[in-house]
Amino acid sequence: MSPRVVAPSVVIDPETGTEACEVFRADPAKVARLRGALMREQTVWSLAETFKLLGDPTRVRILDAVSKGELCVCDIATLLALSESAVSHQLRLLRGMRLVRPRRAGRMVYYTLDDQHIITLFRTALRHVEHANDSETGASDAASPRS
Repeated sequence: MSPRVVAPSVVIDPETGTEACEVFRADPAKVARLRGALMREQTVWSLAETFKLLGDPTRVRILDAVSKGELCVCDIATLLALSESAVSHQLRLLRGMRLVRPRRAGRMVYYTLDDQHIITLFRTALRHVEHANDSETGASDAASPRS
């Protein structure tokens, strides 16, 4: 079976289903220019770890909760119907990646999103998911409220 052409220079391999160029011809000037603009290896790993951490529904629920305001472990556990131990464990991981920050007040520790970058990341990802869900259901972007 021959490859299926999906664009003038792009084919889909029938055995693997992957897209490929019909002719491999890299642009050396473009590659050289972009190579210098790519993230450093340590940055790539840190970003991947951040997204990996965000890949857990419980942690996303915790981030959603603390994005609304400062909460203690007991508040989060009650709000999300989780054990204090489970919440503490997840908060330790989120703190380690600097996604949340603690504030001690006497014997209580309150958590909130670490900084504006995390708030922006969280809201941008949320808008992306809402937009994708709107597209899947056929809903119009104008009909969906955005924050």
